[in-house]
Amino acid sequence: MSRQIKNNKATSFFYAMTQDINKSYTFEKEFKVWISLIKNLGIKRYQKLIKVFGSKANLWNASESELVKIEGIGTKFSKVISNKQIKVDVKRHLEYMKKHSIDIIFIEDKEYPKLLKDIYNPPLCIYIIGKKEILNNVGIAIVGSRDATEYGKSVAKDFAYKLASSKVNIVSGLARGIDSYAHIGVLNVLKDKINVDRAYKQNIIEYNGNLGKTIAVLGNGLDTIFPTENIKLAENIIKSGGCIISEYPLGTGPNRENFPARNRIISGLCNGVLVIEAKPKSGTMITVDYALEQGRDVFAIPGNIDSTNSMGTNELLKQGAKLVTNYKEIIEEYF
Repeated sequence: MSRQIKNNKATSFFYAMTQDINKSYTFEKEFKVWISLIKNLGIKRYQKLIKVFGSKANLWNASESELVKIEGIGTKFSKVISNKQIKVDVKRHLEYMKKHSIDIIFIEDKEYPKLLKDIYNPPLCIYIIGKKEILNNVGIAIVGSRDATEYGKSVAKDFAYKLASSKVNIVSGLARGIDSYAHIGVLNVLKDKINVDRAYKQNIIEYNGNLGKTIAVLGNGLDTIFPTENIKLAENIIKSGGCIISEYPLGTGPNRENFPARNRIISGLCNGVLVIEAKPKSGTMITVDYALEQGRDVFAIPGNIDSTNSMGTNELLKQGAKLVTNYKEIIEEYF
C-alpha cells in the first residue's frame, strides 16, 4: 500500500526552523528510504539479502523471481520488496524530506547511535530532524505516566534540568505528562544558560556543547507531531540543539501498535532509564522491560503508596530498580 505523505500544520514549522540538508539525491539516500518503506524487513532479513545479492545496487534491482528463491523470504515478501510503487514513494519521501530538512540515518552509517545498534532488532533506519551529532552522547530516558500528578511533573522537570546541566542528554517520547515535562526541563536549563533564540539565529547552538540536549522519539512519521498540543515544544527542541527521531516513514500515523516498538528505541538510545510515576500496566512498564532486556540501568523515584501512578514505580523498587531521590545518584554511575 502506498504511503500518503501529509502536509499539515503539525509540521509546517520544520521548514522555517531548519536548513536544507541536500540539494540533490544520491543513490545511498534513495536506498535508505526504500529500505525503510519495506515493512517488517528487519536487520536479519536485510543482512541475508545483502549477503545473497552482494551489493545494495543489486538488491535494489532484484526481481521477484530472484527474491522468491531466497530461503526465509517467501512469495509474499518477495512481492513487497519488488513492488515498483515503493520506489515511486521513495521519490515523494525525498521531496518532502528536502523541503522540511528531514534526514535519514542507516544502521551502517557512522552517525547511527552505537548503543541502539547493539540492541535486539535495532531499526534499520532512523528519520531525524535536528542535530544528529548528539545521538551518541551519554543519555538518560525519563519516562512515566501521561496522566501525571503535579508532583510527577515537577520531579521530571527538576531531574531533567539538573541532568542536562551535567552534560547528560534526556530522551523521552514527546507524549503528554512526564515525557513533556522531561523535555521542558532540558529547555529550561538551556534558556537559563544561553539566549536560545539569539543563538539559533546566529548559528551558535554549538556554544552550549557543555549542556545536555533532549531527544524526542516518536511513534509516527516526522510529518506529524502527536499530540498536536506539543507542536511548540517540538519546535523548541529543535531550536535548542536537540532532535526528533522516528523509525517510521513519513505518512505513518500515531497508531497504538507503533508505541511499544517505539519504546525499545527510547531505552536503546540511553545508558539508563528513570521512571517517574507509572501505573502497573502501562507503556512505561514496556519501556522498562526493554531496558532490562538491553542491559540498561533502571532508576525509579519512590511514590505515594496510595497513588495508582506510583504502583508501577514502587513495584520496580521491590524488584531491584535503583531508588533515586537526587540527580547526583544517577550522575555518579556514569562520570
